[in-house]
Amino acid sequence: MRPMPETDYSDRILIRKQQEEPMEISAIAHVENAYTSKFGVPRQSGLVEEVISRIVFEPAYRAEEAIRGIDGFTHLWLIWGFHEAKREGWSPTVRPPRLGGNTRIGVFATRSPYRPNGLGLSSVRLTGTEKTRDRGTVLLVAGADLMNGTPIYDIKPYLPSADCHPDAAGGFAESREKRRVRVYLPESEGRHMTAEHRAALEKVLSEDPRPAYQEDPERIYAFEFAGQTVRFRVEGDLLTVLIIEPRK
Repeated sequence: MRPMPETDYSDRILIRKQQEEPMEISAIAHVENAYTSKFGVPRQSGLVEEVISRIVFEPAYRAEEAIRGIDGFTHLWLIWGFHEAKREGWSPTVRPPRLGGNTRIGVFATRSPYRPNGLGLSSVRLTGTEKTRDRGTVLLVAGADLMNGTPIYDIKPYLPSADCHPDAAGGFAESREKRRVRVYLPESEGRHMTAEHRAALEKVLSEDPRPAYQEDPERIYAFEFAGQTVRFRVEGDLLTVLIIEPRK
């Protein structure tokens, strides 16, 4: 048998060493937006573009050179962390709400937050940048499915020629019809909200933030949005906002 070249052997040692020593990553930025609780955050990116999120870089990464040329892209990939998903260990299967919460699917066939490494991936639309005196240049993005405070670990440009696959199959995630509702938001509610936040709230609610397996028309749901507590009930395909009050 011909001996393995020395270069190949050293490559193998390098790979094994890399596997034995976990890579450490740190947040380069964090998200600021109106989603102040997990409940109500859109299930996927791009569903609610009415909510604008700010990507604020951490002090060590506020070099202007680091985002040079980013304004030439309309969309970005955000790699982020499920910082509010607390669970010991991991399971090879999870129960997606999309399937009613009873069917188990392999974790790597889902976008569940309960993963061996709690990382998420989202495509967002870059709407602009904002120069600030104390926090450097902030990125403004639309369509984020991230709650306020989410750590961002990396940002990459979205490339239509490489990242768009019109003929891709969506698996079980698209096997059921998406549930949407009509929203009744009384004029008397949301007086403390800006017009922009009120319009964004209507869009968030139209996506029906309830878990797919909940249908109780008597149940009152509540979530935090833009500093307000929103309480609503759903009967059939009509979602009625009951009250919006400042968060206590």
